[in-house]
Amino acid sequence: MCGPFLKNPEDINGFPEFPAGTKSSLSVHLTKKVWDELKDAKDSEGVSFKTCILSGCQNVDSGIGCYAGSHKGYTEFASLFDPVIEAYHGHSKTAKHTSNMDHTQLKCPPFAEEDAKMIRSTRIRVGRNLAKFPLGPGISKEQRDQVEIDAQKAFESFTGELEGQYYPLATMSEADQKQLIEDHFLFKEGDRFLQACGLNRDWPAGRGIFHNAAKTFLCWVNEED
Repeated sequence: MCGPFLKNPEDINGFPEFPAGTKSSLSVHLTKKVWDELKDAKDSEGVSFKTCILSGCQNVDSGIGCYAGSHKGYTEFASLFDPVIEAYHGHSKTAKHTSNMDHTQLKCPPFAEEDAKMIRSTRIRVGRNLAKFPLGPGISKEQRDQVEIDAQKAFESFTGELEGQYYPLATMSEADQKQLIEDHFLFKEGDRFLQACGLNRDWPAGRGIFHNAAKTFLCWVNEED
């Protein structure tokens, strides 16, 4: 039976049974056939299938309930992830994503004057994962620390309007912490859903925040994926 008493992947020692009324994608698409196929499997980075489903088995109020531990997990555990992704995103296994980074082709006409008066600020948020590292649930402390090192090297190369400062969470001064909170920049430890899938391990090591001098460009390092 699934519930909050499941603390570790190894605690899932049989086909997960979800309480009546559970609506997560995991509960819908984790069939007995998928379980029998993948229950003892690990992906190429060594992340177990049970690690990927622990969050949804522990937190039966999850919306999705499963987290890939590495990029390859999506294909190696495809019998679960494919139907979850298709149901949630409408993106089939054979569909292709097209990127267009030409901002002149954006269809975004100016706001009407009355609407424009109501806008105080805007934010564009983009998430990126590094190809040579696993995702958050599967990354080791050493790998996470290396992500931080690589990110800092990139930040040090910034010039002009992007130039700024990096603030590691692990060694941050109280003054810097207070200022980042006032700026609404500081991210916190993940919630119980992320805790269950392993994203909070070794907190706050390897995490940090970069922003430019004008505070208009911000990078979070190892916040989630």
